[in-house]
Amino acid sequence: MVTASKPSSSALTSLVVGSRYMPVYLALIVLWVVSAVWAPGALASGTLAAVAPYAALLGITALGQMLVIMTGGIDLSIPGTLTLAALVMVGVGNQADERISQAILTAVAVAAVIGLVNGILIGGLRLNALIVTLAVGQLVIGVASRYGRSFPVQRPVPTGWSSWTMTRVFGVSPVFWAGVALTVLFIATFRYTTLGRRFQVAGANPTAAQVVGVRVRLHQVSAYMVASILYALAGVALAGLLRTPGIGVGAEYLLGPIAAVVIGGAALTGGLASPLSTFAAALFLTGLNRTMLVMGLPTSLQTVVFGLVIIGGMLVSGDRIIKAVERTLRERRRPEGTRRQKNDNSDDGPG
Repeated sequence: MVTASKPSSSALTSLVVGSRYMPVYLALIVLWVVSAVWAPGALASGTLAAVAPYAALLGITALGQMLVIMTGGIDLSIPGTLTLAALVMVGVGNQADERISQAILTAVAVAAVIGLVNGILIGGLRLNALIVTLAVGQLVIGVASRYGRSFPVQRPVPTGWSSWTMTRVFGVSPVFWAGVALTVLFIATFRYTTLGRRFQVAGANPTAAQVVGVRVRLHQVSAYMVASILYALAGVALAGLLRTPGIGVGAEYLLGPIAAVVIGGAALTGGLASPLSTFAAALFLTGLNRTMLVMGLPTSLQTVVFGLVIIGGMLVSGDRIIKAVERTLRERRRPEGTRRQKNDNSDDGPG
């Protein structure tokens, strides 16, 4: 009897652990149904094609935030890094197609330095991630504002770059497929490489990881650097879509990536996260925003709904699901143990 119950409990636990990321997919289904009933215009092929690249941009920045959160940290420097990268695409590009590669490489290099600073201060000097990234983000915004005044206002990115971002591959901007490719790359890295598995272990249990020889601090620094590079890639892509990015281009990417990671089921204590679920959450948030616009909801109500969605994501997070199931399994075992204890007590009692 005991032998039969163990596989059952084990199978149930495995199923629940595997389904910690299910809420985001259920949310996508609900959003699709709601849009089909109350805002069918949001599901039109032209609308989806127009929204897809912006969903991918949120997904790319969310993947960077996911890496940081997997180390137990958080990154609030996204708006500054993304904005500076977009402006570098304009300034270094200088409306010349032959300078596109130079502009992209410069934006990536600058972002890597920003990430390195974040990583050293947080992973190396053990400073608070929230305060450090907020402060670094403000410094970068200041640098971006000063840099943006070094060239004429409303100068566009090189025509070749904006044309590439606006083309269609299978009916969708290549920016969307770039987001998909990065997601697949992260999935393969975490699932099939030693580096990916060590990174997850370093985030889930830093003390144990350090004992077995994993360089935890190096992984933390690397996480912030790779994350900043992803923000830069999103920034240069967004510059191409907008053609003339301004100083406030990255403002919308402060809470969105965090929300996507939370709704995607990542463990906020570090270690566990799913690139696919994170990207799906970015699709959900972008689709939700578009649906509310089609429905004609005022901006104030859109903000309220967005906040409620984030709170809902926290309430049904993967960690809470796991804890709920553990309690359920303990409750299932408790009556049997209680009955056995009662029987033992009755046998030992006076006859």
